[in-house]
Amino acid sequence: MSAAPALSVILVCKNPGPRLQAALASVWAQLHIHPEIIVIDGGSTDGSREWLTAQRARLATLVSEPDAGLYPAMNQGIALATGAWILFLGADDRLVGDMVLSEALNWMNKTEAGVAAGEVAYDDGRIYKLRSNVNPCARNFVHHQGTFYRRSLFAENDAFDTSLAVMADYEFNVRLWKNRVRFKPIPLRIAACGTGGLSDSGRWRGYREEIAVRHRYFSFGRCLVWDALSVVRYVRKKIVRLGK
Repeated sequence: MSAAPALSVILVCKNPGPRLQAALASVWAQLHIHPEIIVIDGGSTDGSREWLTAQRARLATLVSEPDAGLYPAMNQGIALATGAWILFLGADDRLVGDMVLSEALNWMNKTEAGVAAGEVAYDDGRIYKLRSNVNPCARNFVHHQGTFYRRSLFAENDAFDTSLAVMADYEFNVRLWKNRVRFKPIPLRIAACGTGGLSDSGRWRGYREEIAVRHRYFSFGRCLVWDALSVVRYVRKKIVRLGK
């Protein structure tokens, strides 16, 4: 019986186009580590399904069938994963460098934290990383493309809330924080991320769900200023998009 892998990489997609090939190539290129690669494809009709089938030998698990959306697919990947840690990678994301997973695992082996978060850089120049003083009421404080979760957390704290279409990762992170799970920053850039993803689309639903998650866990008074800032961010992004 083979030992369980140290890391599972879960990639969820539907009609991702050629970006998918670059995302998986960045995982296959990793040195000194052989992550378990799980792809949940929502029944793509753009040729991705056929390409994935041709690459089947290079994947630990491939599921290609219609699904109920992003977070149900991510939960399906979690249920199939066997790694000690889980990383969620999008089809328009790429790992930065061929040593990043082995270097990240070295850091994770030194911590008792439940979540280890590195840096992510978006193609438009935005950079996100876990701050030393987290304010979970403000907005999502880690981005899943650069965040490693112990797989045991999903059994202990439940998986993503599928009633949320855009902000279930934020809700899960706040839930972990409220349950006193420790978040540890690691000094590595993990992924380069494309723009225009579901949570980056600028649609009102994402901001509305962010506000709803905030009120689920914090008092009205604590939420008020951050709710107003969510609305300001929405309006600002709307203006920017209209100006393009």
